[in-house]
Amino acid sequence: MKRFLPFLLLAGCGASPLLAAATAAADLAPADVAKLGWDAVPQILAHIQAPVFPDKNFPISDFGAKADGTTDCTDAIAKAIAACHAAGGGHVVVPDGTWRTAGIRLLSNVDLHLTDKATLQFVPGDLSKYPKVTIRYEGVERENVAPPIYALDQENIAVTGKGTLEGGGEANWVAALRTSGGSLRPNFVVPFRCKNVLIEGLTIHNSPMWEINPVYCTNVTVRNLNISSHDANNDGCDPDSCRYVLIEGCTFDTGDDCIAVKCGKDDDGRRVNLPTEFVIIRHCVMKDGHGGVTLGSECTPAIRNIFVEDCQMDSPRLNAFLRLKNSPTRGGIIENAYMRNVTVGSVARATSAAGLLIQFTYNAATGPYIPVLRNINVDHVTGRDIPKLVILQAGATAVIENVNLRDCTFAGPNPAELEANGDRIKFTHVTILPAGAELPAKP
Repeated sequence: MKRFLPFLLLAGCGASPLLAAATAAADLAPADVAKLGWDAVPQILAHIQAPVFPDKNFPISDFGAKADGTTDCTDAIAKAIAACHAAGGGHVVVPDGTWRTAGIRLLSNVDLHLTDKATLQFVPGDLSKYPKVTIRYEGVERENVAPPIYALDQENIAVTGKGTLEGGGEANWVAALRTSGGSLRPNFVVPFRCKNVLIEGLTIHNSPMWEINPVYCTNVTVRNLNISSHDANNDGCDPDSCRYVLIEGCTFDTGDDCIAVKCGKDDDGRRVNLPTEFVIIRHCVMKDGHGGVTLGSECTPAIRNIFVEDCQMDSPRLNAFLRLKNSPTRGGIIENAYMRNVTVGSVARATSAAGLLIQFTYNAATGPYIPVLRNINVDHVTGRDIPKLVILQAGATAVIENVNLRDCTFAGPNPAELEANGDRIKFTHVTILPAGAELPAKP
């Protein structure tokens, strides 16, 4: 399969003023980020700007859509998007009401905007209305039924508003796929090889699989979402082989990882060879989820330059506040990850749960590649109910170096964990309190 170059200008698109501004700052090399640490954030943010759209509205009701909960609005929405795109861009407006639809395909310069009481209800029954497209399924390229919302090779696109995206749920998708011959469940919102992407303000329920999954994208803003979806594999936001991503102000209550940063898997990840880098996660709330922030397991070739700050995490079904996943069959590099000022209530009491969960034998204990973890920094994190602080699972070939916890306080774990993991993790001013102890007030 041909290797794509998603980070170059799309053929014939030209450089918009927005794109020029977003790429004015120079890229930082991994060594520079390791040296700068948090001082690298302003340079990263200089690359990330949400797209702006012309002040023109295209209500889907003008194109034949009806908010009666039964009319199929798929064609009407497609016509509204085409008209908005042809007019140079603007807002395709979904007014208040429930609008049944199948797959939606975004075009450049189009903002799909849901008003406050609008619901787009995706119906998975007729999969001919989700024609097969190129996607990445758990880090491997393939053809599959289209995601409910999809864009390919587009620039300046958005899904915004305070309305609701209703995905149909795992069970309905499994039944529809079984009837059609059994493809894989699609992820919900997938911009693929796109530039200048904004997903903002929405409530998202009942995804078929992962919720927000930008793939091979540059300049992505995911902001102020309320995601509640507890079926299998319902990750909240999974940027995959993307550069310059901002995830902020979101609430995640999910059946799998809240945020999982990815970049390809095994041989196909090595073929594509596009890292995920320059990701900022801030001011988010994580409830249920396998990991609050997860890096991997699809991490071939590299996940790097990740910054997480000022988040709140709390759930007896949250397996880790930071989860790092790799294996000798993947062999990718996870480096330059920074977390600070994160407040954790409780994490799960399961045997496979810990505040910091490092799984470097994930799905495979042996293999021909060397998984690398380096320059991981956790600062000023507090945990009120942390039964276990660290689980570190790594084979003999794994490289694990410069993993640091500093100025942190946790109530509940056994203090002996610090000594037991001290050969591979450095603990500096880490305070362990008895279970149930009150944490000191923040200065």
